[in-house]
Amino acid sequence: MVDIDINFELMGYHLLKLCIAFVLSLPIALNREMKESGAGLRTFPLVTIASCAFMLVGMDIYKDDAEARIMYAIITGMGFIGGGAIFKNEEGAKGTATAASLWNTAAIGISVATGRYEIAIILSIVGFVILQFSEPFKIQTKR
Repeated sequence: MVDIDINFELMGYHLLKLCIAFVLSLPIALNREMKESGAGLRTFPLVTIASCAFMLVGMDIYKDDAEARIMYAIITGMGFIGGGAIFKNEEGAKGTATAASLWNTAAIGISVATGRYEIAIILSIVGFVILQFSEPFKIQTKR
């Protein structure tokens, strides 16, 4: 016989954290969607809630310093995924802001999972502000 043990109180707690992570990723996701970059309204929230979920599962299952190892794996994995968002051509590299933003949203998810909401909020606001208002200061080179 299969024994399924569902803790609905814990499920609600995790759902709340995942929703917070989702909401905090939206400003960055909307900015990237409006700029028509490769990643946007679907990708950024998925990265954020997946990072949050990996941390939540790891924190529930493992003890001691396992959180650090899970965080390290997320950081490394996001570096790999972010690398796929960068395209190099004759004019230089394109997609570096998207790659960095993907990494940032993973950090938002990790911050929410570990209960560091102040860090998650700051990352969300600063990430959005940089993406939204730095464009006029970017030097355009033509070759």
